[in-house]
Formats: sequence, structure tokens, C-alpha cells
Amino acid sequence: MTSARRVLLLAPVLLLASCASSPPAKFFTLAPTTASAASAAAAASAAPVQVTAVHIPPALDRQQIVRQSGANELEISDRNRWAAPFAEMTQRVLTQDLAARRPHGSVILPKEPAPPMTGMIVVDILQFACDPSGKVVFDGAWALVPAGTEAPSLNRRVHLTETASPGDYGDQVRAMSTILGQLADDIAMALAGSTRGQAAR
Repeated sequence: MTSARRVLLLAPVLLLASCASSPPAKFFTLAPTTASAASAAAAASAAPVQVTAVHIPPALDRQQIVRQSGANELEISDRNRWAAPFAEMTQRVLTQDLAARRPHGSVILPKEPAPPMTGMIVVDILQFACDPSGKVVFDGAWALVPAGTEAPSLNRRVHLTETASPGDYGDQVRAMSTILGQLADDIAMALAGSTRGQAAR
């Protein structure tokens, strides 16, 4: 048997062996968290709101989970992936978190038709990733745009951090879920304070 023919016959076997030894991809999803005591206590009857948009940086807009490996370097994992588009998943979980922190019926689902007087919550994320030490950093802002207007009545910059185990993608996702819960706390308390201020006038 010639060397060339031997190589051709062995190629499918080597390919199968390579595929069999490759570790399977893991898929992760963000999850809602329990409301803090402060945000639960702040809940009051109010006009409905809807998380209408979550804007994320292009570097995070991918199926692979992204980590920061250096000051100007990102690590993009093919083995550790999101189970759904990251922006849509963030919008869904933030909506669930906010619904758990506000009166029943005052948070409209993202795809649900919004009734009149529904305020729009828009979130702009600048950074939302894990650094080499395991710290997950969220840097961004959110705004409330009242119904029938284009100018926000509330606009808040938010910087949040949560510690995760370095190299543990599952723990990174847990920390990111915790941060979204903290963001929902901030939104719920700010909305409650705005409602009380309007009632006092």
C-alpha cells in the first residue's frame, strides 16, 4: 500500500477521533433573582413601564461568552456559549427582575402591546464582562422615557460589580444575573421615588 493511499484511508479515522475527543459546548442562560428588601419596600402603585430596548457593545453581541483577558484584550470562548441572543436574554431577565420588584401588572412584557401611558425603559450597556481576577463589571445607564415624549424624565448612570470564581463560566453567569437584579433594584427604587415626588406636587 502506498503512503499516499494509507494517509487517505486514515484521514476519516483521525477526523472521527478528533471530533470524539473535543469537549462538548456548554450553553448558559441568565436568570432572574430575588428582590432586595429595599426595592420590595419601595414598590407602590404606578403607571406601567416596559423595557423596550437593551443596547450592548458589538463585542458582546455574539453567542460566545466574552471575558476580559487584559486591558485591551478579550477572550471569546467557543465552548461556553449563551443559549439565546445576549441582548434579548438581558432584556427578558431584566423584565422578570423588574416585575418581581413592582406592583402586579405594572411591568409590560417586551413583546406585549403596551397600554396608553406606558413609560419606556431603555438600557445602554458599555461594559458587562468578567475581568482576569474574576470580578464582573457592569457599566452603563438606563433612562425612563414617558409615553408620548422623546425626552427622558429619568436618566441614571450605573456602575455595578460582583465577584465570581476566576475561570468558572457558570459562576460568571451567576454574577451577571445578580448584577441584573441589582440594576432592577435601582430602577424600581428610582421609579418609586419619582412616583412619590409627582404625588407630592
